[in-house]
Amino acid sequence: MLFLFKYIDDLIGKGFEWYIIVELMLYASATNVQMALPLSVLLSSIMTYGSLGENYELVAIKAAGISLRRAMYPMMVVITILSVSAFIFSDYMLPKANLKYYSLLYDARQQKSANFLPEGVFSNSFTGYSIRVKRKDADGQTLHDIMIYAKNLEDNNTDVLIAKEGKMYRTPNGQFIVLKLKDGVKYSETHGESNYNNRERLTRYRFKETEQKFSLDGLKIHRTDENEFKSAYQMMDLKQLADNAAKTRRQVDSGTDMSYKQAKSYMRYFLIPGHKAGTAKDIAPSKGDEYAKAEPHMKISILANASSEARSIQDNLKNRVVLQKDLEQNIQKARLEYQKKFTLSAACIALFLIGAPLGAIIRKGGLGLPVVVSVIFFLFYYIITTIGEKYVKDGDLSPVIGSWVSIVIITPIGIFLSYKAATDSVIFDMEMYKRFFNKLFKRRAEA
Repeated sequence: MLFLFKYIDDLIGKGFEWYIIVELMLYASATNVQMALPLSVLLSSIMTYGSLGENYELVAIKAAGISLRRAMYPMMVVITILSVSAFIFSDYMLPKANLKYYSLLYDARQQKSANFLPEGVFSNSFTGYSIRVKRKDADGQTLHDIMIYAKNLEDNNTDVLIAKEGKMYRTPNGQFIVLKLKDGVKYSETHGESNYNNRERLTRYRFKETEQKFSLDGLKIHRTDENEFKSAYQMMDLKQLADNAAKTRRQVDSGTDMSYKQAKSYMRYFLIPGHKAGTAKDIAPSKGDEYAKAEPHMKISILANASSEARSIQDNLKNRVVLQKDLEQNIQKARLEYQKKFTLSAACIALFLIGAPLGAIIRKGGLGLPVVVSVIFFLFYYIITTIGEKYVKDGDLSPVIGSWVSIVIITPIGIFLSYKAATDSVIFDMEMYKRFFNKLFKRRAEA
């Protein structure tokens, strides 16, 4: 549904085969696993343990001398296996799914519309032709007041065809569109055949009925080479992300050295008597008395040259700084994507630690209260994750901190809820809160 909401406008009316849409939705489902899997773990654990509590099965388990923690061990094993599978999926399958999805989506969005001949406008859907249809009948095939411009670049001629009425249909093999035109006229302009005869010749002839055939090759989806998309971080596994970050870091270090060397070549020291020389040992300062003994107009020239060189250094360094910032952001994004390979597995475990005890506490199964509670906790987790990733991409936060901050925050909550569930806490008992507030208001009234 998320995929359809975002891209339905780019897919409707382009004449795709049904399997193209199914393929896109399949790849989109794989790319949404990072968001859907933690939510499903949270919701399913709340529903499962809520149903056990609602049917007093947890009471029976505790009466048999089995603690809640021990009763959760089998599910912890299942969640651990699921987390390992999520890591394998995130590192091996997700990059390939992203590559297939974004490359196919790009080609689909670039595809021309299958509404070949809209009313009242010139359509360039067919290569070499510009066609305008003033009006269509309700069947979508009967056309009125048709104008066709045809440009033949090889022969350097221009043809114009005007018809009062026409019929549009596809050939049985689906490779061509045929316009069967009636009651029209065709104008053909031909240039001279040689340099000695450059006179243009205009030919006009009328027809009662004729046909024009247009190829549909230009309207078929053309796949772009997937290698052109492999530079995106979503399409890389752990090794590729680490290599990319190291390569970009070397570019940053190399750019820093280049900036220093380039700036050093412009530097000059014009010393005033009584002041010490510059601290850079590898830059030879000029003699201070050269400036002191110079004529006034020479001093002005020296100062102008120094100012010009300073501006050159400043402009050069500004360009270098912009490039360095872009490279640093690329490093941040690569490291963030690297950490996200692990946070998916950790999120499954952390949200299970919240969902299982929470279900045991609220003791409600089904799709009612568990859905509300799970959505609230998941939004809390998702918002923190999104904020952390934004700060990382802006360069204000370390990729490790930005990607793990949500896990670090929700894990203590899960441990606290596990403790409360093991001790039969009533933190979600509304009657307890009503009694507390009634006593509080009663004391205030007596005071």
